[in-house]
Amino acid sequence: MLKKLIAVSAICLSFAGTAFSKELPDFTELAEKQGAAVVNISVTQAPQGAATGMSPFPGMPDDEAMGELFRRFGIPMPPGGPGGQPVPQQPAQSFGSGFIIGSDGYVLTNAHVVRDAEEVVVKLSDKREFKAKVIGADRRTDIALLKIEASGLPKVTVGDPNVLKVGEWVVAIGSPFGLENTMTAGIVSAKGRALPQENFVPFIQTDVAINPGNSGGPLFNLKGEVVGINSQIYSRTGGYMGLSFAIPIDVAIDISNQLKATGKISRGWLGIGIQEITKELAESFGMKNTNGALVAGVEKGSPAEKGGLEAGDVITKFDGKAIVASSDLPRAVGATKPNKQVPVEVLRKGATKNLTITLGEMPSDNEVAATPGKLPSKPEVNRIGLLLKDLTPQQKKKLGGKNGLLVVDAQGASAQSGIRRGDVILGLNNTEVESLDQFNRQIAATASGKTVALLVQRGENTLYVPVKVGSGK
Repeated sequence: MLKKLIAVSAICLSFAGTAFSKELPDFTELAEKQGAAVVNISVTQAPQGAATGMSPFPGMPDDEAMGELFRRFGIPMPPGGPGGQPVPQQPAQSFGSGFIIGSDGYVLTNAHVVRDAEEVVVKLSDKREFKAKVIGADRRTDIALLKIEASGLPKVTVGDPNVLKVGEWVVAIGSPFGLENTMTAGIVSAKGRALPQENFVPFIQTDVAINPGNSGGPLFNLKGEVVGINSQIYSRTGGYMGLSFAIPIDVAIDISNQLKATGKISRGWLGIGIQEITKELAESFGMKNTNGALVAGVEKGSPAEKGGLEAGDVITKFDGKAIVASSDLPRAVGATKPNKQVPVEVLRKGATKNLTITLGEMPSDNEVAATPGKLPSKPEVNRIGLLLKDLTPQQKKKLGGKNGLLVVDAQGASAQSGIRRGDVILGLNNTEVESLDQFNRQIAATASGKTVALLVQRGENTLYVPVKVGSGK
């Protein structure tokens, strides 16, 4: 009897071992074949202003601990060091990942990896290094396209993220904390995730270990095809906690094709504010379910207003596609070309109504994309190191109709004084800004060595920043 039990146990263990071995995939071949197409990206960034030894608020302690507290929470410190004197900072360096999509040197990564970059270096798995050009970047989808001068490079195979299934094995290769060609594995946890302030990407959620430095690296299926770009993590500590998010590769390829062709992204625009429909709202509107996007507001003069949309409408279909969640609408609108006439089905006061709306083009949202193969031209930088452009009508509207100039780049004296990319210059020496030409003429006419006071809007706050005019052009 004992012999029979031992025999049965051995058979069960044999079957269990066979089943277990089939469940666990072997990633070695994937690592060998795909690792060469994954790159390490190092970025040198311009100093974000001058160091400071001054407390930003009266009565607050002036010490290193307080400075560290402000840095951690992203609170801007005032320009100037001890005694108000600017202290030049060294350029910052950061690292990320990317992957080769063209054997002629095109590389995909995240836009946040190369943000504010003065120099981008791509390091291949064979240790060769190349300076890269930023062909363009799209902050809304967090995609950037780079180009290095090389040929015959190994490239990835692009897969179809639409056929991914929840529970399917996926693998990431990247450079967490700068450790090159690190592989981690996990499963697809969910698809089509909408994240706060990220309306244009239906994220792939995984439990693949992703850490700082993995950003921009590829997410592979077991066929060795790229199905996504690792972009974000949910974390309370800054490290991996089991919630990682990747941009579907079809979204990324569409963006990269537009950047390669024109250096910018063109999206459809309605001009509305929307919100999710709760069970309570659905009841109040007499709806049978919570499907659709509730129109909370319509911008004056927008395509939505011209097409007849009203606040309180519930958009249930856009261009023939059902809108189930409110997050479905921005993706559908953004993926549609401007000037296209689109049928829109809405629920208005319990009745279905069909509209036809001609889409506009989405405002740029302060994004700057380089033209194909080129970075912004240096001759446009003025004497105090500012590269500026006039505000769009939408940006002026946000400032209450004020004129201003958007800081595209800050170098030299302006950077040392604390001017940052994204600031808006409202005035010069108590004179309101009228136009870019007028501002640059005033700067050009200012004597060398003289200090000018720039009125700067940063977020919701305004401050004056003194900048010394050099002897440049």
